[in-house]
Amino acid sequence: MKRGIAILASLTVLVAVGYFTISKWAIRHETLTFYDVSRNNRPVQVDVAVRRDKEMQAHAGMIMLPVAILNHGNTVKFTEYSFLANAFAARGYIAISIQHDLPTDPPMVTKVGELYVGRQPQYLRGVANIRFAVAEMQKVEPNADYDHLTVVGHSAGADISMYFAKLHPELVKKVVTLDNLRVPFITDGRFKILSFRSKDPVFKTDPGVIPTEEICEQAGITVVRTDFQHNDMRDTGPDHAKESIQGMLDKFIEDDSPLKAVTTKTSPLLTDAGPVAPFVPVNPPVTPAAPLQN
Repeated sequence: MKRGIAILASLTVLVAVGYFTISKWAIRHETLTFYDVSRNNRPVQVDVAVRRDKEMQAHAGMIMLPVAILNHGNTVKFTEYSFLANAFAARGYIAISIQHDLPTDPPMVTKVGELYVGRQPQYLRGVANIRFAVAEMQKVEPNADYDHLTVVGHSAGADISMYFAKLHPELVKKVVTLDNLRVPFITDGRFKILSFRSKDPVFKTDPGVIPTEEICEQAGITVVRTDFQHNDMRDTGPDHAKESIQGMLDKFIEDDSPLKAVTTKTSPLLTDAGPVAPFVPVNPPVTPAAPLQN
């Protein structure tokens, strides 16, 4: 009897070890650096996360990998959202996390009264980075669906995600934002949107960003109001916050049901990023932004 229990215990340990070993090694991460000659050889780093078995199937021409583009918050590194990248990779996506900011870039500033309080240059630069990274990744992994992107972001990266979807709706399948504070939601119902909102006394969403509940229901927008702080929504955040986000995200990824038909609205005129992203002008004097990540 004791021997049987000992054998059973040993098998349980082996299964547990095997499970965690598979979990650790099933997803491959690789950092690549591309150089954009149209922007003075600007380096654009990406972290690629993909399940090894799905990658092998794609290389064999058996499947096309769905693509998720991850965009980091202001001053946060592109590698600090592995909990999101792994969630997508586990679902069979190739998750591409892009480094948008360089040490030589002008700082993000606040200009009250300007579009997105002066943040548009950063958003345009992010859009240009996404377009460039996608073009380069097509050479690295051609067996992926770059025509139907899921764009994901936190804070300023969430605003970049929403802005990219505004400029290039033909390339977007779904949008996931974690506290986009400046760029309003797209409400024309072209694609589904999932947005996690923090309950933070410092990071406040600008008026007009989040639509009414009625519009959200019509346009396929799911707004999840949480008790998390703004900065909980990255790798350094508490486990319960990340696990909660992963759980909701998993359901969102899995749901491919069609959207209901809605009455479309004409979006305000937006500036196309073009091949070269603009930079923040030096003059006139500006007021530095308060918290770093909005």
